[in-house]
Order: sequence, then C-alpha cells, then structure tokens
Amino acid sequence: MNYDYKFGNDYYKYNNSLGVKSTVYKILAPEQSQSDQPGMEYLMDPLPVFDNPNYKGSDKLKNKIAIITGGDSGLGKACAIAFVKEGAKVVITYYDEDKDAFDTKNYIESLGGECLLIKGDITDHSFCKYIVDTTIKKYGQIDILVNNAGVQYQSDCLENISDDQLEWTFKVNVFGMFYLTKEVLPYLKSGASIINLSSVTCFYGDPQLIDYVSTKAAIVGFTRSLARNLALKNIRVNAIAPGFFWTPLQPACWEAKKIPSLGADAAMARGAMPYELAPTFVFLASDDSSYVTGQVIHNNGGQVMP
Repeated sequence: MNYDYKFGNDYYKYNNSLGVKSTVYKILAPEQSQSDQPGMEYLMDPLPVFDNPNYKGSDKLKNKIAIITGGDSGLGKACAIAFVKEGAKVVITYYDEDKDAFDTKNYIESLGGECLLIKGDITDHSFCKYIVDTTIKKYGQIDILVNNAGVQYQSDCLENISDDQLEWTFKVNVFGMFYLTKEVLPYLKSGASIINLSSVTCFYGDPQLIDYVSTKAAIVGFTRSLARNLALKNIRVNAIAPGFFWTPLQPACWEAKKIPSLGADAAMARGAMPYELAPTFVFLASDDSSYVTGQVIHNNGGQVMP
C-alpha cells in the first residue's frame, strides 16, 4: 500500500473520488483479509483498540446483568468492557472465536469484573433459550440486552448473492436477534434496556452489501415497533448505527485492497476504533437515557447526517 504522507504515527492518503477536488483521509489499517466470518480479532493488524484507559466508570450500571451477543471482539467487546467499568456483570455469547472470547474474559477479569462466556449459534432458537436460562440460573436477573452479533459479505451485484448467503445473513442478523429478545423479555423489568446494532450502510445504501443492508434496515423497523410495544412497561429499545469501526467484520468481509479506504468518505475522513463507541452503549443502557426509546444513534464520523 502506498501512502502520500505520514504525520507522526499516522498514515494519510489523498483520494480524488469522494466528490471534492482533493480529500485526505487517515488510514487505520493496511490491506488484509480473512477467509471466515465473523472474523478473528487476534489476526488483525493493527489490533483494534477496545478500551480507553482514561474512561472512568461511575457505577451507572452497578448490579446490572447484561447479555451481549458477539461480545468476544469488536464493538461487543468494547461494550462489555465499558459495562464492567460501570459495575455490570456481562454474559458474552460468541460463535466459534474461542481465543478472542477467552482473551476478552481474561481482560475483563483483570479489571476486577465478571464475565460468563456462552458459545453457540444464535440462529438456533433453542440456543437462545439456553442463553437466557443459563443467565437466570447464575444471576437471577437480566437488565440489559445488546443484540450485536452479525455477519456481512461483499457482493458486487444482486445476482452474486446466493440463496444460502441471503438466508444466513438474515438468520444471524435478524432471526437471532428476534429469538433472543423474545426469550429475554419475560425477565425484563421496568428500567431495562434493549440495544440493537444497525448500520450506517442502511442510511445510504451500500451497493456491495445489499443483503446486509436489508437486515440492518429491518433492525431499525424492529427497534421502533418494539419500542412502542414496550414503552408503557418502561422497557426502552434503541439502536446504534455505527459507521466504519475497525473490527474483525471488516477484513472478513472486504477484499484486501478496500481496507485502507474504509471510513474515508466520513466528514471526519477516518474510521474509528471500537472504544469510541463504548460510551454510546453505556448511555443507552443506563438511566442517562431514561426518556430515550425507539431511536437510532448515529456514530459515523459524519458519513451520514440524517
């Protein structure tokens, strides 16, 4: 990869295809790819920054129990760490990324926190029931659900999206969220929070992620409908629509040459590290957002300004 110039430890490149005469953007990572979804964090270069050492918790989630799908790495990992710093205990579900999951558990425990790992496939409704049953058996309560797990596949045109890919993307991104939320609901009490992960891509329509974008748009609809359904029970339901964050999903999805330019079309001309989204999770999970429901929070560096 060729860079136009270096400033400190950061590399920058000019891009003349962003609709302006000349734009410079910060490169978070060099060309790389992974062959399997949803990707392995420990194989990434550079490793994502998942914790801000200057973030100090203030017991906003003290004695809360949170379930976080896909919490072994990326945005889910950053969420779990921030929740622990705020006093919560976390239950992390993951697919097959054992090393990432245990690295995350060890890090949380080094902070004095508590983390329960549950491995399995959220597209299986019975596994979602197992997650809830196991959490209730251990902790006796559930206060926060973060539906974070997801997959995305780069496809240049609709004709290249196989039926199997379409079904799997919907099963992971939508069906799994639906199943787990359904199983969790009987245990949620007044003040509980559900946080769903949508994406900036469904607000501008990424042409190479048609099936993924469709699932993320469905999540927005699910969030708004469920928020109205649960509002009088004082159970809040919100979504986050992240822009480009450096997570395993990126090298596992995109062709290697696309990686350095991801995030370049944001107004801030860069992508972000997972720790930069963590406070948004805390806000939506805590009483700080007691009058916020049915909303989509846009953390995208100005890529889309709805």
